[in-house]
Amino acid sequence: MQEQKKNFKKSKSKKKRKPLGGGVRNSLKRYFRDLNGEEPQDMYKTVMNEVEKELIDFVMGYTARNQSHTARILGISRSTLRAKLERMESRK
Repeated sequence: MQEQKKNFKKSKSKKKRKPLGGGVRNSLKRYFRDLNGEEPQDMYKTVMNEVEKELIDFVMGYTARNQSHTARILGISRSTLRAKLERMESRK
C-alpha cells in the first residue's frame, strides 16, 4: 500500500477535479435499476454507512493504517475515527 501512496501528491495547482457526485449518482442509478421496482428502505442510512466505510478503508490504506494521519485527512478527531472503526468492526 505504501507504493500506492506515492501516486498521490498534495497538489497546489488549481487543476479542476471531477466531483465525486457523478460517480455517486451513477451508483444510485444502478442500485435503483437493480431493485426492479421494489421500494428501497432506509436509503440515507444505507448510503452513508456504505460511503463512510469505503472512505475510511481507502484513507486507512493510503496512510498505511496510521490513524492519526487518517483522522487529519478526513478532518475528524482521532477518537472519532477510532469510534467509527470500532463500530465498523462490530458490523462484520
